[in-house]
Amino acid sequence: MKIAVEFEPIATRRGPDSAVGGPQRHALARGDGWSVSDVICSAGPHDRSFEEQHSDVCIAMVIEGSFQYESGAGRELMTPGSLLLGNSGQYFECGHEHGTGDRCISFAYEPRYFEGLAREASLPSRSARFTLLRVPPVRELSRLVANACAALAEFAGRVPGRAQRPFTTERLKLVANPLHEARSSDAGMAEWEEIGIELATRILQIATGGEPNCRNLPAGEARVTRIVRMIESRLDLQHGLGSLAHEAKLSRYHFLRIFRQLTGLTPHRYILRARLRRAAMRLLLESARVLDVALDSGFGDVSNFNHAFLAEFGVSPRVYRRNARTGRAEFVLPRGDRAELSR
Repeated sequence: MKIAVEFEPIATRRGPDSAVGGPQRHALARGDGWSVSDVICSAGPHDRSFEEQHSDVCIAMVIEGSFQYESGAGRELMTPGSLLLGNSGQYFECGHEHGTGDRCISFAYEPRYFEGLAREASLPSRSARFTLLRVPPVRELSRLVANACAALAEFAGRVPGRAQRPFTTERLKLVANPLHEARSSDAGMAEWEEIGIELATRILQIATGGEPNCRNLPAGEARVTRIVRMIESRLDLQHGLGSLAHEAKLSRYHFLRIFRQLTGLTPHRYILRARLRRAAMRLLLESARVLDVALDSGFGDVSNFNHAFLAEFGVSPRVYRRNARTGRAEFVLPRGDRAELSR
C-alpha cells in the first residue's frame, strides 16, 4: 500500500499570511535546545533576495528545488541532497536566480546545545563553528536524508482529514499539507531528535575537512542549475554526460568541471545518489516490490540496484526495509567518503 501524497507545484504554495515568494515554515518538532521545521519557499527569479541572519546553528537538508546560498564566506549552489550550514549570528542571502522555489528540512540548534554535541563527539570546540557553507550529497549522510524525508511524509500523513494519494513513477513527491495543523506524537519527537543529533555530529566530523567556498561564474551556474532541475524531474531517464553537456550548451569537459564544482559530485554520482535516496524513501513508505522500486528509480535491473544500494546504505534493500519496520537500528554503514569533499 502506498502511503505518500502529492503536492501542488512549489510556486503555488503560499499561505494567506506569507509574503509573495517568502518561505513558509512549519514546525515539525521541538525539544530542549533544538527544533526542526519544514521550510517551503516559492521565491523565483523575479523576487529580490534579502539579507537574513541565522538565530541558531542551522543544518538544512535540501529536498526539492535549488537556490543560491551566499554569505561573507562565499556562495554555493544548493541542490537536492545537499546540506546548508549556518552559524548562529551569521548573515546570509538566498536567491532563486535560475528557477522557482525550494523545500528544506531545517534543523536548528541553540549554540550551547550544539557545542555540547561537539564535546560529546570528542571534537575540539572550534569544530562547533562551520567553515563551510554546504556539504554535498555524500554517501555517509544518505540514510539520514532518506529517513528525514520519510519522517516528514509520515508526519503529514497524520494530519486529520487529509486524503493520501499514491506516488507517481515519474516523480516521487513529498507532502505539502498544512503541517502546523498536525500534532507530533512522542515517537515522532524521539525520531526527529535522533535524526537531529546524528546529523549534527556527522556534519561536525565532515565539515572540518572540506574545501573552501569559491565563487562561480553566473552563466555556468545558471546552466548547471537548469540541468539539476531537469535531472530531478526525470530521474527515471538515462542521462548521459554527452546529452547533459549538450543540453547545457557546454563541452563535456567544461560541463563536468562546473557541475562538480557547483554540486560537489560528478553528474553520474549525483544521479546515482538521487535515485538511491528516492528508492530508500519508497522502501520505507511503500510495500512495492524491490524489483518495481528498482525499475521505477531508473535502474536497468534489480541486481545493479541491489549492488548500488548495498554500497550506499551498507545493507540490502530488503534488510533496509525490514530493519525500518521492526525498529532495528543495525544499519551497517560503509566507510564514509569524506574524500569526495576534497576531490
